[in-house]
Amino acid sequence: MIWLLIGVLVILAALGAPLFAILGAIALIGFHMAGQEGIAVAVEFYRLSDMPALIAIPLFTLAGYILAESKTPQRLVRLTNALVGWLPGGLAIVAVLACTLFTAFTGATGVTIIALGAVLYPALRQAQYGEKFSLGLLTASGSLGLLLVPSMPLILYGVVAQQFQTTPPVSIDALFRAGVLPCLLMVVMLGLYSAWHVRDVARPQRASAGELWAALKDAAWEIPLPFVILIGIYSGKLAASEAAAATALYVLLVTVLIRREIKLSQLPQVIRHAMVLVGGILVILGFSLALTNWLIDAEVPEKLFQFLRTHIPESNPFLFLLALNIFLLVFGMLLEGFPAIILLVPLVLPVAVRYGIDPVHLGIIFLANLQLGIFLPPLGINLYIASARFRQPVMTLVRAAVPFFLIMLAATLIITYWPGLSLWLAR
Repeated sequence: MIWLLIGVLVILAALGAPLFAILGAIALIGFHMAGQEGIAVAVEFYRLSDMPALIAIPLFTLAGYILAESKTPQRLVRLTNALVGWLPGGLAIVAVLACTLFTAFTGATGVTIIALGAVLYPALRQAQYGEKFSLGLLTASGSLGLLLVPSMPLILYGVVAQQFQTTPPVSIDALFRAGVLPCLLMVVMLGLYSAWHVRDVARPQRASAGELWAALKDAAWEIPLPFVILIGIYSGKLAASEAAAATALYVLLVTVLIRREIKLSQLPQVIRHAMVLVGGILVILGFSLALTNWLIDAEVPEKLFQFLRTHIPESNPFLFLLALNIFLLVFGMLLEGFPAIILLVPLVLPVAVRYGIDPVHLGIIFLANLQLGIFLPPLGINLYIASARFRQPVMTLVRAAVPFFLIMLAATLIITYWPGLSLWLAR
């Protein structure tokens, strides 16, 4: 009977029913069939208020939305262009760096394509970069930064993973440290490919000392922000929630009171947009935690592990990781980042730990695959955002992004099979 009900819910999900309703329904049905009261679901929402790490989500989200509404994207592009724009493929490297930093702060890849695409695409075309190359570069680069502090998907993975009390434990700070080198690997690989691809394009002159100084002065208030966060978290002086509070306060003071790029009358609307996103995440997360508890009570992860063990021996984590990458890549095409994390981590994490995979390393593998799936057909959300932003057919963007996908796929495999790249700073 329960499988029939779950089948009906899956059909409803395919027809567009809200994700939180599907999660809640499955959890309620599961607890009912187990003879438990439905209040078990409500208890999980109460538990959300007792999770210090969750404070970071609304604060970082607010900071990201304020930055997106200001002129920070233009200043970021100007500064990176003055610093590295004269290198071979310099403007492409500028695009990769700017998208990475902006996605890390906003936590939303679509916002990056919308905010920076308007600045970078005309600049790339004016610099004689090919249309196909420019479209593919921006579509793929829009998902970079999910591995870099203060990425909200990293925080969300940590919150869900902490419910399993793994050994070694998962902390938000460890995830922030773990993502640095893998993110740097992707940036370097994309930058090298871009420099090689446009090697025949005329290079602009190195920015004059006056332009570099002007760009530095223009971005003077933004430059300290990533360093304060990185140094604070990596030195252990600031917890993730404290770094989020400092970031939100700093961005608010600079943008509203010092630069005055957002008027006080506009601020409530910006806050409302940010908190609508946060509210949606928390509602989904509350039901997800309830579903996770039911899955644990029903021993679903254990049954999944027993099934996998018949096909993939415990002594062969290499094969398990390969299957895991394929699994995550497929679901990354079908689900957006936040739902994918909330739905899949409770199933994947307990099984991966049994195969000897460090849960922090698993988080980086998880998000690296989501970075790929988010711009792949049929449902990669960045494809449709880029299609609307650049006014190009989706299939044109798919073909343009193929080389960048292959490079990021190679980077993901390196991240997967070289755990030290993620764990060297984290552990």
